[in-house]
Amino acid sequence: MSDQVLLERVLAAIRIVLLGVTAVLQTAMAGPVLFGNRSGYHPVWLGEAAFAVLALVIAVSSGWILRGRRVPAGVALPGAAVVLAAAAAAATTVPPEWYLLRQHWAFGLVGWHLLVLLLERTRPLLAAFALHAALGGAQFLLAVPLDRIWLGETAIAIVSVLGFQLAVGLIVQLVTRRLGQMAAIVAARDRAATRAALAEQWEHDQRTRFAGQLGALLPLLAGLADRTLDPRTDDVRHRCALAAARLRRLFAENDDVPDPLVHEVAAAVEVAERRGVAVSFAVSGEVVPVPTAVRRELAEPVLTALSAARTQARVSLLRTAEEVRLAVLADFAVTAGSPSRSPHVEVTAHTHGDRTRMEARWHVTS
Repeated sequence: MSDQVLLERVLAAIRIVLLGVTAVLQTAMAGPVLFGNRSGYHPVWLGEAAFAVLALVIAVSSGWILRGRRVPAGVALPGAAVVLAAAAAAATTVPPEWYLLRQHWAFGLVGWHLLVLLLERTRPLLAAFALHAALGGAQFLLAVPLDRIWLGETAIAIVSVLGFQLAVGLIVQLVTRRLGQMAAIVAARDRAATRAALAEQWEHDQRTRFAGQLGALLPLLAGLADRTLDPRTDDVRHRCALAAARLRRLFAENDDVPDPLVHEVAAAVEVAERRGVAVSFAVSGEVVPVPTAVRRELAEPVLTALSAARTQARVSLLRTAEEVRLAVLADFAVTAGSPSRSPHVEVTAHTHGDRTRMEARWHVTS
């Protein structure tokens, strides 16, 4: 399980808990107070309507929360306004002697509704709580005598009720923010570990390829060193030219270029030109992404032909959306042989007199 998925599951669980707390408080605490003291509220129908509106907000919110999603902004923000309006309407039905007591059921209840709707939206949550406190305090102060005792009780009630609910919301946001930061740190660490592993694997592959090339080159070098091979013969010169072209292509394979296949073939062409071979290189078609292993197999016929060419060669690269074709026509000084075949690249060779044409074809969709 990824850290982001874990964070989403934690948030989903917190939302469900808040939804359950709000539903229980409304049905098990606010409901009995309202319906058990109906004669004290005027008009009672307005209080009951506010109660029904708050219940509807819970029902609508549960459609998203129970599916592990937060209430969308297009529903949450208007819903918060409806909740505040319902609280204000319910407060008008409460007689002054019940203000900020348990009979003032809506004042302490709607804060939980605001948490359900705006839990992960800090600024709207703070604004909604501030507006709720201002409306509740204003309604209270307009209904009771303005003396020091009543003002103190008002402040204590507002701070104790709304302060606890707001603290719950802010603590949840702090915890989820820390979880998000931890998830980002773990993800960054995993990415760094992945990059290090890929770099190590790439370095190992490079060492293996270089070792393979050097392993094939060592017998040639040893033969030249102990004079069992004569560099004046065409066969030995061809072997030396082929080894040089393969090494040059291998070095070019590590370069960061926009068109790797053209870059690697051009490197082999450069080796042939240094031997005095006149080489023309034509490219047609847009760049096609070709895997590294396939590029090696496509270039091998070109290396074979160019290393054996006597005076001139013509290399052509054709690329379409369906296939990549790399061909070379050269005058061979010696029998170059056929490059090794592979399951990915189809290689054909045809000889006409002193000229040989080799072509490697790779089907993009294969």
